[in-house]
Amino acid sequence: MAVFLLRLFSCVLGALVVSAIVHASAPSATTTAATSTLTGIAATAPTIGPSQQVGRLPALGWNSWNAYGCNINETKVVDAANLFVSLGLADAGYEYVNIDDCWSLQTRNASTGRIVPDPSKFPNGISGVADQVHALGLKLGIYSDAGTNTCSGFPGSLGNEAVDAEAFAEWGVDYLKYDNCNVPGNWTDTSTPPDNDWYNSNSAIRYRQMTAALNQTGQPVHFNLCIWGNANVWEWGARVGHSWRMTGDVSASWSSISSIIAANAQHLDAVDFFSHNDMDMMEIGNGGLTLQEQRTHFAAWAFLKSPILLGTDLNNLNATQLDIITNAELLAFHQDPDVGTPATPFTATASAPTTSPPEFYAGNSSKGTHVFIINTGTMAAKTFEFANVPGLGSGNFTVHDMWAGEDLGTFADSFSITVNTHDTAALLIDRA
Repeated sequence: MAVFLLRLFSCVLGALVVSAIVHASAPSATTTAATSTLTGIAATAPTIGPSQQVGRLPALGWNSWNAYGCNINETKVVDAANLFVSLGLADAGYEYVNIDDCWSLQTRNASTGRIVPDPSKFPNGISGVADQVHALGLKLGIYSDAGTNTCSGFPGSLGNEAVDAEAFAEWGVDYLKYDNCNVPGNWTDTSTPPDNDWYNSNSAIRYRQMTAALNQTGQPVHFNLCIWGNANVWEWGARVGHSWRMTGDVSASWSSISSIIAANAQHLDAVDFFSHNDMDMMEIGNGGLTLQEQRTHFAAWAFLKSPILLGTDLNNLNATQLDIITNAELLAFHQDPDVGTPATPFTATASAPTTSPPEFYAGNSSKGTHVFIINTGTMAAKTFEFANVPGLGSGNFTVHDMWAGEDLGTFADSFSITVNTHDTAALLIDRA
């Protein structure tokens, strides 16, 4: 009923929303009567939120960029979709097959104003790819930019939100990654935003315009704000999209993985249903990471409830890597239908050192209480006291290894485990 009323409200006020988008095409200093405190673009910008028909849980899928960059085409996208099925990824819950940058021609259609899929890369258009992906029971994602051009120089959507959203809906797109390159100077944030609220910043408004345009199509689209952690996006992201990038691009290195975890750990109170800090794509399968680092890459993204978008040629995944990314217990925590919040750092013992990123995290799921331990250094012995785990208290507890799917025994007061350098332990704790 709530969704129906929202759509009805949107339709009734459709002309007003479109007017808001048009008025927001460029910042101005004009004072309006729309609000007593906001002026110019902040006063006229659309305020419609993202669809509540999608995005309740963090996305699971694949993105083309880390694997192929601009060398993308229909064959590679459809091949990835088929591999979702043959490798068991679809059965594990992966559903989004996402096309990143470089899918279009360099210029828009002169008559319609639409972005044009490159016919040499996508001879059947994006809609033809969507049909093939949907036939497998999966969903298709596309990429655009909240600037004049994408990061690779293709047409962006700033000022063309309505026409682009209509095209995406017509093509059957289910997910939009919306990047942050080539922003005109008059759209940047140079000072504190109006009312000290980053929701009213130029950056946020560029994304709000696309939210309104997507809403007007009536097609539920999972909206990812690829804003790189700018403009305090964690404060307003859930009012605009379903997930938002917290940092710059990830790379296949421990320094990149650990720095992203550290940055994200500071803003976990932003994460809940329909609200997910995006730690960027998976690098598993691209080399550069030890086995232990790959386990941490996946585990941290899972227990912090970031979207998990695989970023490799799926043909390259070996059996061990497939076991990591399809671990049923970690994915169950990530996709828990009853608990939307992530695991958060806690102090393991009174003498535990402070590390960046934090090493000890605790969180709840419908199965109980979980503890996750990242070894950020070289000391393999890790200990935590049950009484220090939020919600547990003291006593005897059974400890279960989520990686292995087996119980480790019953323990009193505290638990110690060996965790290899840059590896992560994943545990489920039950009162004995």
